[in-house]
Amino acid sequence: MQQYENLKLKNQLCFPLYAASKEVVRKYRPYLDPLGLTYTQYIVMLVLWEEERVTVKSLGAKLYLDSGTLTPLLKNLERKGLVNRTRWENDERVLFVTLTPEGEALKERVAEIPSKIAEDNPLSAEECSELCRILNRILAN
Repeated sequence: MQQYENLKLKNQLCFPLYAASKEVVRKYRPYLDPLGLTYTQYIVMLVLWEEERVTVKSLGAKLYLDSGTLTPLLKNLERKGLVNRTRWENDERVLFVTLTPEGEALKERVAEIPSKIAEDNPLSAEECSELCRILNRILAN
């Protein structure tokens, strides 16, 4: 029926975004599993390699993760010796995350992952740029 056309899976923007996201994350697994990292831990490390010291709150905002997801993830990274969590002396509610020397050294081991993922990408560099621009617009809304 025409009135239910908008309920067809093929007409949903959410479904290809969801499925593509799962596929992209799956492609990281062969590179991250040997390092003992999940994809979510990897993106946390990406932020830390870029910024070195961040608050848990700003990390959550950058990665679109709530504290219920981020806290156990950070505890796990801390147990692995990759990050430290420290409270700010001026306000104990503020928790900073920093890299350990081991966390910093891991950067070298993952440096080639983005290019390996790009080799397996069916999109051109221009298409990737355009897709990122569009997805960032969606996220900013």
